[in-house]
Amino acid sequence: MIVIGLTGGIASGKSTVARMLSELGAVVIDADKVGHEAFRPHTEVWRKVVAAFGKDILGQNQEIDRSKLAQLVFNDPRALKRLDRIMHPLMHSIVEKKIEALRHQGVEVVVLEATLLVEARWTDLVDQVWVTITPEAAVISRLVSQKGFTEEQAGARIKSQTPIAQRAKNADVVIENDSDMNTLRKKVEGLWQQLQSTKSNR
Repeated sequence: MIVIGLTGGIASGKSTVARMLSELGAVVIDADKVGHEAFRPHTEVWRKVVAAFGKDILGQNQEIDRSKLAQLVFNDPRALKRLDRIMHPLMHSIVEKKIEALRHQGVEVVVLEATLLVEARWTDLVDQVWVTITPEAAVISRLVSQKGFTEEQAGARIKSQTPIAQRAKNADVVIENDSDMNTLRKKVEGLWQQLQSTKSNR
């Protein structure tokens, strides 16, 4: 089994590439969805996050209100570090179990889609790191048109993330998403074919 760690900044096309790989036959583990599962009431993650940030972050049904939590940590680097110290190791363990279960099922290619793959030190879970990158102007345009951000909000979100050059430095494969959807699909299909030939040579 080959495990690909797929990462990239906001609006870089990471989820689109993950969907294309899924259509080609990969099984995708979405770290965001794992995070949602981990936040379910009375899980280990839930207990630790509530202990760290208080019951004010809870909404109805005792669920963690992610928007309230985001407000607490987005502009407070120390709070964000505290949350990361809780979340990253526990989610690493959850993802590791999911990968092992897929290995036992005989799955050939797994894609771990995670924005913070490198920052959270999850690269030990994967065989290759793939990074999607997009010019900053295109990212701002997408955030404004698709997410309703102002240009200032888009710029602030980009600045809060790991720089593109640093992401690319950690990558085995860099996917430049700087054109249209058909061009991106051809790039992904080409990478998939290379992956198939790598598997057959093992």
